[in-house]
Amino acid sequence: MEINRLTLPPIPRPGEVTTFYSFENGAARSIALAHAAVQLAAGQNATVPVLMIDWDTEAPGLHHYFPTRDERFEDPRPDFRPDARAAARAAAVRPGLLEYFEACREQLQQLQSLGRAGADLDHEERARLVLEAIDWEAYVERVDQSRSLYLMRAGRFDDSYGERADRMDWDGLFSACPALYRAFAAHLARHFRHVLVDARAGRSAAVSVCTTLLPDRLVGLFTPGGRSLDGLGGVVARAVEYRCSHEDEQRPLLVYPLPCGLEGADPERRALWRRGDPQRGIPGYQPALEQLLRNCYGLSQLSLDSYLDEVPLLASMAVGAPGDLLGASALRDADCHAPARSMAALLGWLGQGRFPWQSRAELDLLDAIAASRAALAAGGQGAVLRRAGTPDPNAAPLARDLLRLGELQRVQGRSAQAQECFEESTALRQRLFGDSHPDTRASRSALAALLRDTGRLHDARVQYELLLEHCLQGAGEGHAETLAARSGLAATLAQVEEFPRALALHEAVVEACERLYGPGHIATLDALAGQARTLARQGEYSRARMVYERVLEGRQRILGTEHEDTLRCTQLLATLLRDMGDLGNARKLQEGVLKVRERQSGPDAAATLQAREALAEIFAAQGDLCAVREMQQSLATARERRLGSEHPDHPAAPGHHALGAGRTRGSAAPAAARRQPARAPARHGRPRDPAQQADAGADPVEPGPQPGRAPPRSERGGGQQPPAEHPRHVRRAARCARPGGGADRGRLRRHAGRARRGWRGGRGRTRGCDGACRRSARERHRRRYCAAGGAGPRRRARRLWQCRQPRRRGRHARRTA
Repeated sequence: MEINRLTLPPIPRPGEVTTFYSFENGAARSIALAHAAVQLAAGQNATVPVLMIDWDTEAPGLHHYFPTRDERFEDPRPDFRPDARAAARAAAVRPGLLEYFEACREQLQQLQSLGRAGADLDHEERARLVLEAIDWEAYVERVDQSRSLYLMRAGRFDDSYGERADRMDWDGLFSACPALYRAFAAHLARHFRHVLVDARAGRSAAVSVCTTLLPDRLVGLFTPGGRSLDGLGGVVARAVEYRCSHEDEQRPLLVYPLPCGLEGADPERRALWRRGDPQRGIPGYQPALEQLLRNCYGLSQLSLDSYLDEVPLLASMAVGAPGDLLGASALRDADCHAPARSMAALLGWLGQGRFPWQSRAELDLLDAIAASRAALAAGGQGAVLRRAGTPDPNAAPLARDLLRLGELQRVQGRSAQAQECFEESTALRQRLFGDSHPDTRASRSALAALLRDTGRLHDARVQYELLLEHCLQGAGEGHAETLAARSGLAATLAQVEEFPRALALHEAVVEACERLYGPGHIATLDALAGQARTLARQGEYSRARMVYERVLEGRQRILGTEHEDTLRCTQLLATLLRDMGDLGNARKLQEGVLKVRERQSGPDAAATLQAREALAEIFAAQGDLCAVREMQQSLATARERRLGSEHPDHPAAPGHHALGAGRTRGSAAPAAARRQPARAPARHGRPRDPAQQADAGADPVEPGPQPGRAPPRSERGGGQQPPAEHPRHVRRAARCARPGGGADRGRLRRHAGRARRGWRGGRGRTRGCDGACRRSARERHRRRYCAAGGAGPRRRARRLWQCRQPRRRGRHARRTA
């Protein structure tokens, strides 16, 4: 039998090594790897070289899914028809992974026998010499003649295979040459675009090699049992910790979880397994996976919603015939939960090295942007654009996709990436169409709004002024985009405390909307909402209340009492009333918002939790400490149930304060008026009106205090202060109501009373309410001490004289106190 040599030249760019691991259910893991290999090898007109490695030496089975198609091991006689016994005998002579590393062990022993010459070599050089001395192509076979699909078996399946597999010491190889496994993976990646490793189940030395030392990407399969998910989490955490703690292994590792469900599970069971039921105490695998990835990658928040929507559950069933994997019927399977469909969806993230928390829409936009850039570079249009400024068929879609990608990243909270997309889209459209073109104005409007939301007010002001100028030139005075630019500029000026000009712009927008649309139109109400926010920021709370009440009445009449805009306006009005001291009406409005949030979004939704926080602040201002305690306990339970105890938004997390986190010293402006704005989606499919855009930038999507984050100094408000509760008394009263908070219950009740009466503590002479409270306590102590005769006549006279004097400043005052 003649053995021909494989000829696989190195590829231009090194490939990727991906390990498929499962704590249980090795059959589903092998099926998933086989489907992924077939689909990857079929890419780019079936020219992508893919290698499969069966590292499960205890239960090898990957070779069963592919018939024998390697010409090197076939009988040359044309009329030869191999039977099962002949195929088994042919498989027994093929070497594989076990024989390859036996040869590596022999080479290492030869290097050690050289004495000092071999000992002086570092681990990298020793691994290179060992791998170059072994012909790896002799251990690889081709399993498909229509694709570049190759397989390295687990070993030669002869009578001594089991004994040799048990005798293989993977730890000993690592001790002899720590760089051997890493160099082995890099050596094969120079010849194959994808190297797929089928790891052993459970935990062992071989599992550590396959999940920690070899891969660039790790696909982790798990079953509905909690043991499977815990085992996967332990392996992933150990691999990430090892790479972070060892200097030689500082390489990124992308983790792709893949659920492997049971055959015949109905959609309700799948949804319960994925989401869980916090009310019934049933955990879901999606929250557990999100927490695992947050801990591994150091991210504060991420979402796997889109990823797990696109990657359905695997059906844990065996393949009927081995040859079915190589046919086209696998992808035409009607079952969306079949392995082929699942792997086709997974490769959308795995093939390009995307993060699993990136949405499918973002992946499509990234692919479109890459295609447009390639077409633009191939046509050499970059120089043409810079020279002539003429429109290009490839540059216009690129600018459009960049704008869409930036908007998507902005919604996800990735402001830096969104700003880069907006800036590039604006510059590209400016060169293509000019400053006054509608597409250029749209990109500049998105950039200006993002700059304002991220606190770069000076840059946002410049962009809004340019946008207003270009809108006046290209659209006219009464155009919707002109009014939107004027509203955005007014909101930006209000944040930098240029209130006269901001209010003048708001008045102009309101007058234009009333003239164009009427006094009861949605656009007019949105413009009035923006004006009310500026008034509240300036400190004119009476006027702001009147405007908010008009907006709320109009939105309830047109949109309904439970519309998102109506609820947002109601909560803003409740916050304003609370700061004005009208606590009864504020509590009534906020309780109505909370009931609607619980009915629409559920008790554990983010909007519901923020509505509860706002209501807890009102309870604290009223001095209802029992209600505050109950509300704080329910908030803590809901956050732990929804986010986990280690999430940054959980009350137990460092730096988190449930009440008063959005308030600063000396600020009495509404907390909702200082939060970062966000644009609301267009209603009923119609385009956004200018005043509606301004209100969407003015009113937050989800009102409520932002934990652990204080507003910048430019947003703290100024001018007239309302006769409202002091925020420090509110926070101290709330701390009294928390479990285990505050020992001096009488002192904290005094703070609650002062918060209810709007007492500010003589800010002119003292350092806020803290100084006033300390001074009053010190004076009472001195008077009691003197009245009780605790000192001589001179000392009592001096004590009484000090009590009558105003408080001193500096070190002398602290020393005498």
